[in-house]
Amino acid sequence: MTFIIYLCGFYCLVFAVFHIGFWKRFNWDKDLKKLLFANRGIMQILNVQIIYYFLAVAFLCFAFPYELQDTKLGNAFLLSCSLFWLIRTVQQFIFLKANSKLIHILTVIFIIGTILFALPVFQNVIDKQSN
Repeated sequence: MTFIIYLCGFYCLVFAVFHIGFWKRFNWDKDLKKLLFANRGIMQILNVQIIYYFLAVAFLCFAFPYELQDTKLGNAFLLSCSLFWLIRTVQQFIFLKANSKLIHILTVIFIIGTILFALPVFQNVIDKQSN
């Protein structure tokens, strides 16, 4: 199961890189100027913070896979990450209601994150029940 935890770390690294590219990808140098000063700052602060979150989760997955897999605290952390991706999936339907192929692809990717982070925890439950 540690392979899955390493995969979770890689998954978060990919999202960190994806978010690093937001300024260029979404033309933020021009588009954010249309927002009020505070909203422009908030958008960028939130993006920097989510990049930090993804990098921190990736680090924990790479540095402490056994602890995440084998301890109650690690399992609680993994379930919290799974819940993060589940909530993000639900938000797709609330805030991005467009019928777009890209939005549907992202929704599937977020569901994968939900499952990926939950798998080691559910595997532990199954293993304990079979013993």
